[in-house]
Amino acid sequence: MKATDVRALIVEDDRSWQQILNEILTEAGLTVDVANDMETALARLRATPHRLAVIDLALGGDDYHNQDGLRVLDAVRRHDPGCVPLLLTGFATVELAVSALTEHGAYTCLRKESFRRADFRDLVGRVLAEAPPLAAALREQDAAHDDASGSDTTAAKVPNRVGAVLVVEDDAGWRGILSELLDEAGYLPHPCSSFGEARGYLRREKIDLAVVDLSLKGSVAPDADLDGYQLLASTQALGIPTIVVSGVATTDDIERAYTERGIFACFEKQTFDRQAFLRTVNEARDAAKVSDVLAQLTRREREVLELVAQGFSNKEIAKALVITTNTVKRHLKSIFEKLEVHTRAGAAAKAISVGLPVE
Repeated sequence: MKATDVRALIVEDDRSWQQILNEILTEAGLTVDVANDMETALARLRATPHRLAVIDLALGGDDYHNQDGLRVLDAVRRHDPGCVPLLLTGFATVELAVSALTEHGAYTCLRKESFRRADFRDLVGRVLAEAPPLAAALREQDAAHDDASGSDTTAAKVPNRVGAVLVVEDDAGWRGILSELLDEAGYLPHPCSSFGEARGYLRREKIDLAVVDLSLKGSVAPDADLDGYQLLASTQALGIPTIVVSGVATTDDIERAYTERGIFACFEKQTFDRQAFLRTVNEARDAAKVSDVLAQLTRREREVLELVAQGFSNKEIAKALVITTNTVKRHLKSIFEKLEVHTRAGAAAKAISVGLPVE
């Protein structure tokens, strides 16, 4: 297929924005279709497959309450599932952006007030470099089939990574520094510059760790200037250990991040130390891995493990929990398997490392 056979759809009722987007997408080698309203957009989606769609939220002229763009997002999922939809708007609140990403399938949410051609070109390039959604699904099915049949059609294996890290930073220089450090340390960085883009990654990727700047200017809530803090609620809810790297946050902001959002650590850009940062990243990853393992334990297994960590013998554990010693042994066998250890000392060490009581 030629590059010009790959199509993009612009759903936008403002002619100046149509022109800007058309120029960038054409430069990227795409054939561009344009729709001024929802009805035309739906007809375009039914008629021709698209690789990418850029959709404005409000398609009602001066009616700023219009949200036809959300209906277009829904139509993309129904009629053109291989298309990656980007929401570009001047009216999205944080809540609406989250809804677009989580409920309506937007890849990311961008704000017109902070639109920069270079950043948008980079975003389009990343989207085009990724496998289309349908192609990715088919490739996963092929891989599963190959595994089942024992065949190996892969010429070269991708090096194993120790974890995927979401890097949320609106300063290109810092975004590059952090991503480079993580890449060299064996992590897979996912760099992004805004709240909306980060929420998109959290929705579609498995993220092991997040590195977040509290102050993300020009995102979906530019007046608040703390979109990073809003993002911490998402990483906290998903149980993703998060490290804050910030240059302008106040001590109150940082204290809130620790007490209310449970961040793992905070680094100030003015005194940033690369080695200390990488040590902390590794510590956060290790703590998360152990916590994930402990989450597999049943309530009774946790009780047994706590007593093991306190030095109790099998007979003492049985007496304390009013169970038989054989039952204690069965619980210990299960605990050893889940924690991937072979001794009581190993199990006790892991219990202590995640803060289980030892007194």
